[in-house]
Amino acid sequence: MTSNRDTSKPLALVLGARGGIGGHVMDMLLRRGWRVRALVRGNMPTSANPSQEWVRGDVMNAADVAKAAEGATLIVHAVNPAGYRNWETLVLPMLDSTIAAAKAVGARILLPGTVYNFGPDAFTAPTEDSPQNALTRKGGIRVEMERRLRSAATPETPVLIVRAGDFFGPGANNNWFSQGLVTPGKKITHVTNPGSPGVGHQWAYLPDVAETMGQLLDRAGELEPFATYHMDGFWDADGKGMSSAIERVVGHKISVKQTPWWLLKLASPFVPMFREVMEMRYLWKTPIRMSNGKLTRFLGAEPQTPIDEAVRASLISLKCLDPEADMEAPRAISHA
Repeated sequence: MTSNRDTSKPLALVLGARGGIGGHVMDMLLRRGWRVRALVRGNMPTSANPSQEWVRGDVMNAADVAKAAEGATLIVHAVNPAGYRNWETLVLPMLDSTIAAAKAVGARILLPGTVYNFGPDAFTAPTEDSPQNALTRKGGIRVEMERRLRSAATPETPVLIVRAGDFFGPGANNNWFSQGLVTPGKKITHVTNPGSPGVGHQWAYLPDVAETMGQLLDRAGELEPFATYHMDGFWDADGKGMSSAIERVVGHKISVKQTPWWLLKLASPFVPMFREVMEMRYLWKTPIRMSNGKLTRFLGAEPQTPIDEAVRASLISLKCLDPEADMEAPRAISHA
């Protein structure tokens, strides 16, 4: 365990620091001068940064979380079951551990939120205050997570939720971009598009999500005890924008194939992951765009990395693109 003795800096506990969003939030906090303690299972990473501390423990064990939270003023709840399996039995106990620890030390809880909470009565442009009548099991659990957080929120233990679209970015390996559109470790010759033709889709670049959270935390004293904000991210208006960005970045023409949903449906009784994927198909059949009006009114603007730059960094991280490739601006591709 790395010793962390500079108590002049505020301390944040990050749960899920090895995941995509957790890792980016941890980096964002360190850049902002926080001390960061990360609770992990298994092997302990090492760090030369004296503001970064790793401790061993399990989020399912409330005592482990409570001990790790000692001295913290912020708990980042960015943890999910491995492979998004066993949500019904794991997700809510994990959150209960976080809530109990936050109550014990008087810490703010920061939760990365999703669009799963919303159903057809909130489509196609959910706001922070839209009704939450979810369509799926995962959505129902997300609704219950937010209900518990709302009940727990007080001025002494406030809650901040930032909802965003489908995550992608460096270090994020369990998402539609890395497991659907492209194949990690392989050069890009084609993209598999899960979307229906002409249907828009909302994406969120992880460094932008983390920076948005950071800017909100910079003004924590102005936030409500239970504060929710939506990000716009990258809005792919016709379902072709992400594949077009990938093509521009790799610098050559690529083919675009449709996801074989019929095959996933046939296999879903036998492959648990396919069942999870099929449950979320509605997000690719309906253009759902969360409005960031509240966020931009508060911050002035949403942090947004240019899409080609974001895609390039993501493909390099997935080893689909040589980091020494031409750094000039991606060129237009002729489809003649």
